[in-house]
Amino acid sequence: MRPNWFLALRLPAGGWFAERVTPPPDGFRLFHPADLHLTLAFLGGCTEADAFRAWEENHCFDLGPIDATLGEVVPMGDPRRYSALSALLQRGRRRVEEAMGRCRARWLRAAGARPDHRPPKAHATLARPLRRAGAEERRRGLAWAASLDLAGVPVRLEELVLYTWATDRRERRFRCAAARKLGA
Repeated sequence: MRPNWFLALRLPAGGWFAERVTPPPDGFRLFHPADLHLTLAFLGGCTEADAFRAWEENHCFDLGPIDATLGEVVPMGDPRRYSALSALLQRGRRRVEEAMGRCRARWLRAAGARPDHRPPKAHATLARPLRRAGAEERRRGLAWAASLDLAGVPVRLEELVLYTWATDRRERRFRCAAARKLGA
């Protein structure tokens, strides 16, 4: 199976993650703090060469470092079979989403990936339900998400990253293939 690739902003976990993100219920996998990110463009299972062609277009994301805050944790995707529980950006959201809107189609074209017609949504996945998670586990997941108080947590977004799957995915899910500081 070919690994997935995506461009994202690295989300530094800092102390907020350990202090405010409790373990999710059974049936969920919590992201490792070093794997936290805001996906800007999901390239899918393209080749490494295609992913780096998209990376060569990273200059279109022309924002400098972003002082943002986190917001509520919400389900992503179909509400009954959601694929992730993610923290929305609160402050800084519009700036990030506008920049995503300017760049995403360009990155996807460069990688030969399918277009994404959904509106940009600045969010950071915290946990994913396991494939076998049923309706009751998913209800507990929603209750867990509602219990997290991340509103107003300050985060500084300062690095654009090309990610792919980690070689050993038992602990970390992703690895950085390329990165640059925002504003550089």
